[in-house]
Amino acid sequence: MKELTKEERELLTKYREKLAKEFGMRKIEEAPSPSSPIRSVNYLDFKRENLPKHLSIYEKLCNFSGRIVKVNPDKKSEEKLRQAIELCHLETTPGAAFSLSLLVFIAIFVVFGLVGFLFSGSIMFFVYSLVLGLVILLVVLKVPELLGNNWRLKASNQMVQCIFYLVTYMRHTSNLELAVRFASEHLSPPLSLDLKKVLWDVETAKYETVQESLDTYLKRWNDYNPEFTESVHLIEGSLYESSEQRRLSMIDKSLDVMLQETYEKMLRYTHDLKGPITMLYMMGIILPILGLVILPLVASFMTTDSSPMKVALVIALLYNIALPAGIFYMARMVLSKRPTGYGETDLSEQPSMKKLRNLILHFGKKEVRVSPLLVSITLGTAFLLIGLT
Repeated sequence: MKELTKEERELLTKYREKLAKEFGMRKIEEAPSPSSPIRSVNYLDFKRENLPKHLSIYEKLCNFSGRIVKVNPDKKSEEKLRQAIELCHLETTPGAAFSLSLLVFIAIFVVFGLVGFLFSGSIMFFVYSLVLGLVILLVVLKVPELLGNNWRLKASNQMVQCIFYLVTYMRHTSNLELAVRFASEHLSPPLSLDLKKVLWDVETAKYETVQESLDTYLKRWNDYNPEFTESVHLIEGSLYESSEQRRLSMIDKSLDVMLQETYEKMLRYTHDLKGPITMLYMMGIILPILGLVILPLVASFMTTDSSPMKVALVIALLYNIALPAGIFYMARMVLSKRPTGYGETDLSEQPSMKKLRNLILHFGKKEVRVSPLLVSITLGTAFLLIGLT
């Protein structure tokens, strides 16, 4: 290549500075160097490290069940399962998830039915195990949807932060790919995992551009968080603005849209919260207190044919299992409608805080860590034995 003369270099420098002034471009020597690309192995390692443990266990159980029994659900259920599985980044199939629920049903029906029949000789245990197995089958079949809703709720909590990171980088450098990479590096899971997947799909040639991959990802949020989709589209639109002032104005507008819509959704949520909170208060506090007064009166009118053990078992099932399960389900339904708005930070994941998950006992200079689960099981078993004696 021919070496440039002094006049040519001065002319090149002059027009570089003019372009930088008019279009907001940086000088070549000041251009930021992109961070390391997300290779296939890096994304898989990142997913393996950040995917919650219960999701990994469920994924392995589904794949194991899919190898034993191959059953495919109907098309409508298959589409719902596929969406939930893709949302949670699980490496399994809807057929494998359906096979797991079927195997659980068979195991409960056979084990509980046979054990009950051998110990009591009554065939009614097969009927009880059949009903219990059908209930568990429906619950296990709903697990992907519940996991997907939980994942969606956690990811939606980080969307304001995500838009903030994208806006911060786009004001500095008008490059969508680097902005998405910047946000993925500073966010915590699960939304960071989604953004890593967006970049990974481009680098594995699934999509040609980051914008195409990002638009495909945003489709899953159209029905749940349309303000997030609109804000990202405004950020994408700023790439096509020729005026620096209009580009910055559109970027700022994307953040305003996200904050304003979040504020309005929070107002509507707090307005509609009075009824569910009253219901939880009545069922969780008032009903148990009234039960303590009414149950002794009911027991005094019961016939002598009912054994005290049977009455105690029914009361225990109602108060210790059915009522808490119903209240927990209602509380989860209330929380599932909570709008986005706050970015939660899990301090327990910090290296200095992980040891505080356990009870720390000091014996001289020696430090012993005891799991709270072990302590609770020990105390619960002790009180259960005291109550049964």
